[in-house]
Amino acid sequence: MGKAPTKYQAAHSRWAGIGPYYAMFPAAFADQVIGEYTAPGDTVLDPFAGRGTAVFSASKLGRRGVGVEINPVGWVYARAKLSPAGKELVAGRFADLGKRAKVYRAAAADLPPFFHHCFTPRVRRFLLAARADLDWRRSSLDCTAMALLLVHMHGKREASLSNQLRQTKSMSPDYAIAWWRERGMDPPDVDPVAFMTKKLDWRYAKGTPPKTDSRVYLGDSLKRLPVLEQRMGPLGIKPARLLLTSPPYRGLTNYHYDQWLRLWLLGGQPNALRYGGAVRGKFEHRQRYKALLLRVFTRSAAMLAEDATVYVRTDSREVTYSATTEVLRQVFPDKELRCERQPFSRPTQTRLFGDHAVKSGEVDLILLPVTKQSLKKA
Repeated sequence: MGKAPTKYQAAHSRWAGIGPYYAMFPAAFADQVIGEYTAPGDTVLDPFAGRGTAVFSASKLGRRGVGVEINPVGWVYARAKLSPAGKELVAGRFADLGKRAKVYRAAAADLPPFFHHCFTPRVRRFLLAARADLDWRRSSLDCTAMALLLVHMHGKREASLSNQLRQTKSMSPDYAIAWWRERGMDPPDVDPVAFMTKKLDWRYAKGTPPKTDSRVYLGDSLKRLPVLEQRMGPLGIKPARLLLTSPPYRGLTNYHYDQWLRLWLLGGQPNALRYGGAVRGKFEHRQRYKALLLRVFTRSAAMLAEDATVYVRTDSREVTYSATTEVLRQVFPDKELRCERQPFSRPTQTRLFGDHAVKSGEVDLILLPVTKQSLKKA
């Protein structure tokens, strides 16, 4: 028998998974939904884009994806995989950072204790050079380099630049230090330039995805969506036939706290303090959470075709589920609502904090025009 195919035999599959990110939905799920409810050339909208899974899938399937993401970590991942720079250019950028790193010797020594336990001195110097020199907001090359650096910044010891540190959870600094000390674990002694250059070999082995006009915009959907709606004509964006998204789950997580270490590399503070206000925290206030959903989905509705499908994956816990359902019914009163339960098939990330309770899973809320028949894949 021939060798069974693996999941990474095409460029899209190697780039789709860029970026450990909390509560991301699988690429296969996005592929399935987009294939069922849209046709090639249609527009797919995601106002809570995360790391850009829906937008990337839309691009891969010949649609135009348009997304908005407020967290710069997710946005960097999304932009990099939608428009990655060439391998040699990225390798050269890492080499440049390696040369620049020596000027950050004093700054590396002044970082808080967590960084000393997490990274060796030369890795700290390299990260500081990347933090200062990579223009990830404006340069496609620097964004690609930053995205790949964020991916490998921390994770399994000897397989990343850090001491043992979970990919999607950087833990609290004090807890991490105590955990490392208890186990006598020091950060791995790696050459960051050689390490990152080697990672490029696997990422680029099958090439890069074709150029696309799909895009994820950095910012707050409440501000970005009205501007996009006004500029749809000049930008060549057709009214979306599918809104595919997964809003933040109420009271479950703080996306900025969860990604604090990567946010530091993007220019944030060197601590894990929770911050961000009404649209960046854990959405613990029920009425404010519901108001946020109402405003975002109302703004999104202005960018949809009349016969568009709205597909929302959300938390099935009662408070989040009921708030999301009420908002969707209010914003889209002429659409027929269908609910499909999606139980968790694997342990959730809350287990990292000792929460072993059985979770109720997620639910897909699908809103279709009453007369619309879903487009089935051939």
